[in-house]
Amino acid sequence: MIRINLLPHREEAKKAKREQFFVLTGLVVALGALIVFAIYTMISASIDNQASKNDFLKKEIAVLDKQLDEIKRLKEQTQALLSRKQVIENLQRDRGETVYLLSELVKQVPEGVYLRSLKQDGLRVNISGYAQSNARVSALMRNLEASPWLESPQLIETKAGVLNGRRINEFGMNFVLTRAKPEEMKVKK
Repeated sequence: MIRINLLPHREEAKKAKREQFFVLTGLVVALGALIVFAIYTMISASIDNQASKNDFLKKEIAVLDKQLDEIKRLKEQTQALLSRKQVIENLQRDRGETVYLLSELVKQVPEGVYLRSLKQDGLRVNISGYAQSNARVSALMRNLEASPWLESPQLIETKAGVLNGRRINEFGMNFVLTRAKPEEMKVKK
């Protein structure tokens, strides 16, 4: 009988299977490393892409902030110019008021009434003076009420006194200066 030794054949088969296992394990590890590298590269590229987008947005926001500051500065300048324009228009409109006031007072003060002081605060005017009688003070109030430029006379006080040996009535009065309407100003020019 012939005797065959099968041990080396089994040993070779085991050795071949072991080599096949290590080759497959190496291939799986290499494939896993390749997949990890690909995923890492994609995530890194995505992060870099988002960072560049963020940088672009920051630059655009900075540009818009500068434009907003410019707009705010222009609005402030516009507001300042409008307020200056309003002041100039008010001065232009009010420049003749003092002339009208003095002209009307000359016309409306009756004989026997002497003005001692005149004070204007905006449209409100305060006068004080001397009159020969209370009737003259009343006549002054009626004249002021009838004037187209003066209105709402209010007697503050009246008291008797003596000036240069004559009996007089000292008085204080407030009234309001009427603003001329722009249409009236154009007609009178």
